[in-house]
Amino acid sequence: MKKIILLFLSFIIISFYSFTTYAFEGPLQVKNQFPLFLDVDAPFLETASIENSFSANFSYSSVYLVRESSEWSMGLDMEIAELDLRFRKNIKDFIEVGVDLPFLSFNSGFMDDFLRSYHNAFGFPDYGRSNRPDNEFLYEVRRNGVLVIRGESGRIGIGDIKLTLKKPILKGDPAISIRGDVELPTGDAKKGYGSGSIDAGFAVLIDKKLSEKFKAYGNLGVVFPGDLRGHERVELREFLYGGAVIEAALWKNFGLLGQVFIQGSPFPKTDISSVDRTAVLLSLGARYYSGNNSFELSFTEDPNTSGAPDFSLNFSFKRIF
Repeated sequence: MKKIILLFLSFIIISFYSFTTYAFEGPLQVKNQFPLFLDVDAPFLETASIENSFSANFSYSSVYLVRESSEWSMGLDMEIAELDLRFRKNIKDFIEVGVDLPFLSFNSGFMDDFLRSYHNAFGFPDYGRSNRPDNEFLYEVRRNGVLVIRGESGRIGIGDIKLTLKKPILKGDPAISIRGDVELPTGDAKKGYGSGSIDAGFAVLIDKKLSEKFKAYGNLGVVFPGDLRGHERVELREFLYGGAVIEAALWKNFGLLGQVFIQGSPFPKTDISSVDRTAVLLSLGARYYSGNNSFELSFTEDPNTSGAPDFSLNFSFKRIF
């Protein structure tokens, strides 16, 4: 009888460890959807590993910022949908090349009533959202009274296309890579779909396995933007960004992720705190993978109430070749 019980317990233990097998795939595929920053080579966190892959990332965000200073007037009351198609090619385990192809749509949305109830339920401020009619579109930026950007509701447009290179420096544990990118001015800067200039970025990526069930990722980078060439030209400035991620493999084919992303503002000083202060994004998500395919769902909040949407939802599909 004891042998049978021991065999049964051994089977459960072996099955449990088999059940918890999980393939770590890196940070959540989340970008900062704040429209003034989205077009300036918007960075996102990545793994140091290189791969052959295709991913489709759909994000939906709600943004509200209606503020003025002595020089600037910014009216942003909208919801943003973005579909970002990303292709990655591993060349002989030496370097990874990639291209990101984004499609954007600004619209009046449908979330204002829900957000009002959400803010009231938890006692959060509404940032003045209640002073405007529900679900009414506004995207207009002026400097010294001169129009810089005026967006259109309901239109779908291509954003700025990004080309990337990633080179492993140290393989193993930890893994370290460097990454460079160039963003081309393919989006309409006057309507908010692009910056109108070539932007460039550089980053260091680190992966570190903490245990059989936990893995950490860290990124630190800098972006060198060109000028914003909307209806009027605005000189932008370089900014730093970084972030950290914990990926937990808790069940077979299913993991949980938590990450924080921080970035500076590319805009010159506006005296509007929501634009000038450091942006912080806190994301929580889950990932399911099956074979070479994975599916990812995440929610992103703005704990610093600056330079980021009020909230973002993100769904991603990824296939490894």
